[in-house]
This record gives sequence, C-alpha cells and structure tokens, in this order.
Amino acid sequence: MSGCGSPAEVFRAFLKLGVSAFGGPVAHLGYFRDEFVRRRRWIDEAGYAELVALCQFLPGPASSQVGFALGLLRGGFPGACLAWLAFTLPSALFMFLVALGAGVYGGSFSQSVLHGLKLVAVAIVAQAVWGMARSLCPDLPRKTIALAALVALLVLPGAWTQLAVIAAGAAVGGIACSGIAPHETAMLRFPVSRRAGAIALALYFVLLFGLPLLAVAVPGAALFEVFYRAGALVFGGGHVVLPLLEARVVGEGWTTADVFLAGYGAAQAVPGPLFTFAAYLGAAVGAQPLAGAVTALLGIFLPGFLLLVGALPYWDAVRARPAAHAVIAGANAAVVGVLAAALYRPVWTSAVAALSDVLIALLGFALLVRFKWPPWSVVLLTVAVTVMAAAY
Repeated sequence: MSGCGSPAEVFRAFLKLGVSAFGGPVAHLGYFRDEFVRRRRWIDEAGYAELVALCQFLPGPASSQVGFALGLLRGGFPGACLAWLAFTLPSALFMFLVALGAGVYGGSFSQSVLHGLKLVAVAIVAQAVWGMARSLCPDLPRKTIALAALVALLVLPGAWTQLAVIAAGAAVGGIACSGIAPHETAMLRFPVSRRAGAIALALYFVLLFGLPLLAVAVPGAALFEVFYRAGALVFGGGHVVLPLLEARVVGEGWTTADVFLAGYGAAQAVPGPLFTFAAYLGAAVGAQPLAGAVTALLGIFLPGFLLLVGALPYWDAVRARPAAHAVIAGANAAVVGVLAAALYRPVWTSAVAALSDVLIALLGFALLVRFKWPPWSVVLLTVAVTVMAAAY
C-alpha cells in the first residue's frame, strides 16, 4: 500500500468521484471507502479509519484532506494535487458559473432531484457505518466505545464534541484495548519527510498570523486572507465554515445575504466538497470573477493541506509503535460512533420525511451492501425513483 500508481490514475479515480460523490463530507468518506478500500485496495480498512481519525482532528475540510492524503499515498505530491483538483474542479466550475448568472435551477423537478441525492447520502453513509463497524468494532470494548461516542454526539452534537469523543476513545482504548492483537495494517508510507512536515507547519502559522497584516498593507490580499482564516480555524467541514464566511463576506458588505444564501442553496445540489462554495463567493465579490474564484478556493483549502502534510510524518512514526495500536483501536471505534451519529443527524434528519423516503433509502442501502452495485448506479436509480415518487 505504498505509492505505486501514476498521477494520471489518481486523477481519473478522483474525477469520477468529483462528478458523482453527492451528499457532503460524511457521504464522501463513504464513497472514498468504497472506491479506495473495497475496490481499488489502495489502503486497508484499519489504515483508512486511522487516516479519517487524523483528519477529524485537524481543522479544514476532512473529506478533502482524506482525498489529498490518498492521492499522496498513491502518487506522491503530484498525485495529491491532482486528487484535490479532480475532486474539486467539477463542483467549483458549476459554482463559478452560478456566480456568473448561469442559473440556479428551481422548480419542483429540481427539488425532487435534490431530495433524491440526499437519500443517496443516507444509503452511502449507512453502508460506510455498517462496513466499518463490522471491521473496527469486533469486540465488546470497541463496541462500547463506538456506542458511547454515538450517544455523546446525539446528546451534544457539534464539531468540538466530535474531537472530544475521538480523544476519549483513544484514551479509553489505550487501557481497554491493550490486550487486543493489532490489526495487520500495512504501513502508510507517505512520501513526506519530517523536514517537509516542519516547513508546512511553519508556513501554516506564518500565513495565519501574517496575512492579516499583509491585507492591511495590500488590499488585494484581503480576499485570500478571509478564506485562508476560515479554512484554518474551522472544525467540522463545509457547513461549519458558513458562519465564519457570512460574518466577513456579508457582515463587511462585500455581498448581500440574498446572494450569499443563493450560492449556499446551489452548493447543496452539486457533488464534491462543500468548500467549493468559496468559488461562488470569490467570483461574486471579486473585481475579476475568475481570479476571485481561484483565490478563494486556494485560500480555503490550503491551510488544511498544510496541516495534514505537517502531521503525516509524525503520524507514521506514532502508529509504528506497538503501544500505539491500542490507542488507535479506541480512536477507530470512536470514529465509527461519529459516523453513526452523522448518519442520523444531519444525513437522516435532513433527507427522510416520509415512509417512501425510508423505503428508497433502504433500497439504495440494499443495492450497495447486498448486491454490490457501484455507487454511481445507485445515485442514478435513487434519484430516478425519487423523482417518479414525487410525481405521483
């Protein structure tokens, strides 16, 4: 499971997901698991869970960070950059066109399509929870950790609770899972030296504290600073970053609340990362729409990637220690609970409103788990069934 693929292979794999991975960051992790753990076998189940746990700890878009890391693992830094580009470009292009006035689709048909995509997300996330629970929670201690994480997040939802339950799972796992034989997981040999990691971390903090000063001296740097700060400080993914952006972009009069919310609504109907909302805002507020969109996209994604590159060399060293396996086993079990909580809220609660929705989501889940249909075909069928159900 080392880097033995070509950058072109990485680009093609992620481009397919960039045009088909609907449903937000939690669903994206399900798509990634199906594509890169189950189908392509770039990484095994335990290694993937550890990678997800690491990215949950870091600020930034967790699913995009996982994708970046998978591209890095398979194709080095060119593969990492192409993984991000391929996964991000389709939705970023759509959001850019929306900002130019190419149109935000309305009407009952588009609402039915959007609803079908939400039901697809239910099936995809349920499949991920099912598969990871079977693999990563095979015994009572880890089942208990996962259940406790689930209950904690249902009682007190939020990004900080996610971090707390993963940390608690790791701590409990260090004690309760000490007698568990470690997973036979191949080392994730990321091509990142400790020197490169240290440079990435230093650059992260230099930009975080230096950009506000630069923006005062150079007004043109203000747009990059706003989006870099939002990406650098947010935990929990795209939905969590919205209040930070709204406070700066709308609060400082760069655009109106109506324009802001119209873009947010359009972002729900596209595949890929929700952070591509930045392309819409950058184009809407920038003097030159294309330059504004590119600046905003680079600004919001860069800090999460710098942190990931900075953490990866030390993560490999930590997970190589035998004593760390019990801690990682506990963290992995907590991640299952985190995903299960996300399956209920927001995925289930935002998608399922009637018995027909339950049946359609169950159909998608059965096709994925029992009949092994590829996700893209489940997307098409689920949306078609939802549209037909809404018409009658």
